[in-house]
Amino acid sequence: MNREPMKIAMHGVTGRMGTNQHFIRSILAIMRQGGVTLSNGDVQPIEPILVGRNEDKLRHLAENVAQEKIGRHIEWTTDLESVLSDDNVDIFFDAASTQLRPEVLKKAMHRGKAVYCEKPIATELDAARELADIAAQTEVKNGAVQDKLWLPGIRKLRMLRDQGFFGDLLSVRAEFGYWVFTGHTADQPAQRPSWNYRSEDGGGMMIDMFCHWEYLIKDLFGPVDRVLAHALTDIPERIDETGRPFPCTADDAAYAIFVLENGVTCQFNSSWTTRVRRDDLLTIQVDGTKGSAVAGLRECWIQNEASTPKPTWNPDVPQPINFYDNWQQIPNNTEYDNAFKIQWELFIRHCADDGDFPWSLVSAAAGVQLAEAGVQSVDQKAWVSLKNTYEKA
Repeated sequence: MNREPMKIAMHGVTGRMGTNQHFIRSILAIMRQGGVTLSNGDVQPIEPILVGRNEDKLRHLAENVAQEKIGRHIEWTTDLESVLSDDNVDIFFDAASTQLRPEVLKKAMHRGKAVYCEKPIATELDAARELADIAAQTEVKNGAVQDKLWLPGIRKLRMLRDQGFFGDLLSVRAEFGYWVFTGHTADQPAQRPSWNYRSEDGGGMMIDMFCHWEYLIKDLFGPVDRVLAHALTDIPERIDETGRPFPCTADDAAYAIFVLENGVTCQFNSSWTTRVRRDDLLTIQVDGTKGSAVAGLRECWIQNEASTPKPTWNPDVPQPINFYDNWQQIPNNTEYDNAFKIQWELFIRHCADDGDFPWSLVSAAAGVQLAEAGVQSVDQKAWVSLKNTYEKA
């Protein structure tokens, strides 16, 4: 049985991530499949309305792109207040400015809307905690994007963990990032928005990526107990979208050691100023007593105890071992849907009273907390403890 459509206001989806992952590959894909199937067999249709400031971009998405993908136009508006006041809007989604996000989410929750948003939910922990408190007070359904939990490579790591492949977990090492062009050369424009490199606009590697690393580490390996971080601005000047140079005020590289409550050490290097010579833009190596695994965004390679080579140190002769040998690639034994779409479907089910949604604003506040602890560690050049504070975030 088909239910009445659930109306979803999508605020700030004209950017690269909002357009591609949330609008086209999630919402329009869900509409194209007819909605979200609930556990009782009912189908929950959805109906989006796009909200933003750029009329041309909104019209293009709502008319041209929607026509191409689902065969019809959808609603759009530049009047945010009218959408927030519309009793027909069930879910308010925000992917616009991080700095403006807390105020917009507050309004939406106080007006009874379920809220779902990109991360970070705020640039400061106090603001993130306030959002979580308002969600509890208003009792609205709420959630934040934690897309990397559903990447194929991460799902394969989780499967290995659940099967006991690693034995006793020893350590985790992650390499993330790539070279983001500065824009100084006309033929090589920057491939990320300029605000990412201005702290006054909410940019910065730690506030951006530590929010991801928090939920990823916690889900796969356990909660973080303490962090030691070093961050810096490698590139002092970049070119913005208008072709003008601007000073970079945010960190574009961050290096961190996270020690978990269970004693496992996780090392995460994150950089927009590195050139890739590894399997993917993100690789996570997990070492255990019985085996190791290296996961990228989609693929995962494993080496068990029996197939581990026995190298010896002798720099006077060419290395006789090709260390890429003796690794086995995990086959794709299932279909892997888009990670953003998977979480969207879970949140829509949750709003239809069909299942819990643990990836709440409380959970997202813990990511802001880790980012803030990273900043504190950099400033103090010291370990910062998070013990017993995660669920209070």
